[in-house]
Amino acid sequence: MASTTAAVPSDEKQQKLDLAITLTLNTWPALTLAVQSSWGGQNSSDKRDWLCGAISDIIATRPETDSYDIEDILVQVMADEFDVAVDDGSAGVVADQIMTLKGKIELGDYEELDKMWAEYKERMERKGTEQQQAMFKRVETKDEDQETDGDDDDDDDDDDEDEDEEMGDAPALVSRPPRERVEPEVDEDGFTKVVGKKKR
Repeated sequence: MASTTAAVPSDEKQQKLDLAITLTLNTWPALTLAVQSSWGGQNSSDKRDWLCGAISDIIATRPETDSYDIEDILVQVMADEFDVAVDDGSAGVVADQIMTLKGKIELGDYEELDKMWAEYKERMERKGTEQQQAMFKRVETKDEDQETDGDDDDDDDDDDEDEDEEMGDAPALVSRPPRERVEPEVDEDGFTKVVGKKKR
């Protein structure tokens, strides 16, 4: 019974670490942009999820893993899977954040992780509400555009002449002096001398 009690905190810590890795990677702007833009193909979000699991497995199986190792993995995966060269230093920041959270989780300090989780959920709720509102506005705008387009089509036929008058005068043409026609030179044998355009 003592062994099962000892395993529960370990499982809880592993779940917390998995959550920390997932939250950190899901809020990393470089990876988020790559996933949203489908730079990794149609399964870009699956690749992000795989990366979360891979980092979790590496940390669990190799305790000596440090933030430099994580940074190398992040840079390599971004290059290989998403064709993105991360050279802004953000991979190092993300790796440091993961390792800092890992250290706190090992000590049983979940405060920062819980705060990140609450902020992430709030952001997702806001994003969902904004997407619904944006979709509603798009539908309204589309309906208005259709009505306007229908009205404009009728007006366009009737008002074509009016629009031409309202446009104003075209700028006056600048007159060029007329080109002089160069008469061909004929030599004493009756042959016409060919002269290039530049020598005229």
